[in-house]
Amino acid sequence: MTAELPEPSPRPVPSGELRASHDDREAVVEQLRDAAAEGRIDLDELDSRLEQALTSKTYAELAVLTADLPKSPSAAAAAENLPPLVLKGGMYGASRGPGRWEVPGRVIAHAGVGGVSLDFTRVECRLTEVVVEAYGETSGVTIVIPDGWATDTTGMDPGFGGLKDKTTPDRLPGTPLIRLTGSGGMAGVVIRHPNKRERRKLDGNA
Repeated sequence: MTAELPEPSPRPVPSGELRASHDDREAVVEQLRDAAAEGRIDLDELDSRLEQALTSKTYAELAVLTADLPKSPSAAAAAENLPPLVLKGGMYGASRGPGRWEVPGRVIAHAGVGGVSLDFTRVECRLTEVVVEAYGETSGVTIVIPDGWATDTTGMDPGFGGLKDKTTPDRLPGTPLIRLTGSGGMAGVVIRHPNKRERRKLDGNA
């Protein structure tokens, strides 16, 4: 009797092939209109790219439309001038997101006893880099970043709690890099992409 071979596990979907939301398309449309106003693309090309943006289904299709365009200098400068966002878990915990929130160039998270959660999945970030200074302390820090964003954890001290980096290196053009610093402390720091439950909520709110 021949033993049955196990079925192969499903192939992970590359981040560029993930489905784009209405908000993703609108963000690209806004960037294209800004580029036309600055004289970077002419009106005919604007019309062509807008049509493609509104019918794009994946992140990769959208990324192609803005790959040759710089970030809006005014928007990036405004974000860089924002004061650091400081979150302190204290006794009861603290969180930012999911939802729309303005991302500064630096975020500082002290987990304390209650822990801290940072969710970037619904933000519109025009910065090329965001520094997240995380301290796991007693209850840990969890950071969730969108598919297509990447992270650099070389400046992080894992401490006793450790660092769990569950992100992929597949950074899409025009997306920010999360530069993670700080210490894992006793409970550790986790940085990852959305899990299955979070993806369902994102798809449902698209």
